[in-house]
Amino acid sequence: MPRGGVRGLTTSLAAAPDSGGTHFDYLVIGGGSGGIASARRAAQWGAKVAVVEKAPLGGTCVNVGCVPKKLMFNAAFINEMMHAAKHYGFTGVVEGSKFDWATLKTARDKYVVRLNGIYGNNLANSGVALVKGEASFTGPKQVEVGGVTYTADHVMIAVGGKPTVPDIPGAEHCITSDGFFALEAQPAKVAVVGAGYIAVELAGIFNALDSDTTLFVRGDKALRKFDALVRDTLDVEMQKQGLAVVPHATPASVVKEADGTLTLQLADGSSHAGFDQIVMAIGRTPVTDPLQLAKAGVTLQAKSPYISVDAFQNTAAENVYALGDVCGHVELTPTAIAAGRRLSDRLFGDLPESKADYDLVPTVVFSHPPIGTIGLPEADAVAKYGADQIKTYTSTFVNLFYGPWLLEPSDKPKTAMKLVCLGPEERVVGLHTIGMGSDELLQGFGVAMKMGATKADLDRCVALHPTAAEELVTMAPWGLHTAPASPKERV
Repeated sequence: MPRGGVRGLTTSLAAAPDSGGTHFDYLVIGGGSGGIASARRAAQWGAKVAVVEKAPLGGTCVNVGCVPKKLMFNAAFINEMMHAAKHYGFTGVVEGSKFDWATLKTARDKYVVRLNGIYGNNLANSGVALVKGEASFTGPKQVEVGGVTYTADHVMIAVGGKPTVPDIPGAEHCITSDGFFALEAQPAKVAVVGAGYIAVELAGIFNALDSDTTLFVRGDKALRKFDALVRDTLDVEMQKQGLAVVPHATPASVVKEADGTLTLQLADGSSHAGFDQIVMAIGRTPVTDPLQLAKAGVTLQAKSPYISVDAFQNTAAENVYALGDVCGHVELTPTAIAAGRRLSDRLFGDLPESKADYDLVPTVVFSHPPIGTIGLPEADAVAKYGADQIKTYTSTFVNLFYGPWLLEPSDKPKTAMKLVCLGPEERVVGLHTIGMGSDELLQGFGVAMKMGATKADLDRCVALHPTAAEELVTMAPWGLHTAPASPKERV
């Protein structure tokens, strides 16, 4: 049976008039996707719930993350398709066309505001109170917002993160990913500093929309934690598309010149000048400082800004929980949503073993071309299980979309795929794709891997032809562990 008392309040609270309005069964700090999902699920179980949020609802994903990023990716993709149209017999598609950054920004911002409203309506419809303001703990399970103290039987922290700014001279002249979404006009020449997926995505968008773009990465290539096949293919394809990549680049300082342009100086002494904007995309940091966590007894991980939690999202403080980007484990919106709902099921739904599953989480990078990946890169699989236990299958090919292009095959964009298989049964423990459609094809394969799919299972699935996804179910030698041997070879 549901437990936790009456349903939550339906109004926003700037301040509460009495103690009855300041105590809840469940108080969620953070109105992002994870926090809202957990709050609404708890309310469905009958708990009295409130969400504290100082910014527009939806968190990073809705406001300065996945949603507006995908809209910008779509604009870049449209530009790519217009340039591709000539290969299919269309003329005059690009000539005379002009992309206006400000027009898209206006439409994009209106869409985000609409989503903010939808999130608010969903909270109200679920009977969840919204407390507007910045939260800080004043004691165990005791939180102050705008001079009002709120208490709860259970408190959950899901405040997310913010872009990290390097501690170098001139960093104030740069923008972060948040600043990317605030840009009113498209920069003609831009530098993106970083090697993670955010840096890769923003650089790809700028480049595909015809900004002169340079990506500065700390190592030899971007996405160093990804499988080597994906990493190497992306590096080649980005440079084919005209995106300059500078490896082994550690920023030392930024100088604003007399003409207003920016110069990026690197630790190796080299300088790169003439940028209208420099985007620092070197990572993200949890927004935990305002919370006064020590007053609640919440501790951080050793030598880390992330909150320490166990597998059930419990912090060191009794009945205080944390999830999402503040924990630093699989920092993706869908994992925060799943963790939030599982936590509420455990607390209020009599499901004591309910917890999030962080194994085999599918991930998509909206790079150019897009990437889809789930499970272990080959190097990690070998390190974990041993080289004798790992077998890989790969395929590199030209997507049929590029078939009629009058280019040499070597010059056409490539798709690359890899299966990483474990043991004699060849259970698929890693699946990695890069190329057109990789973002959309991954979800179903993710389900299969969660069910323990083997290479033989993929082979038994009849291919959908002609698609890119069929390559993953026809990897040679299809239907066999080893390629057939000729009679001469068998002798």
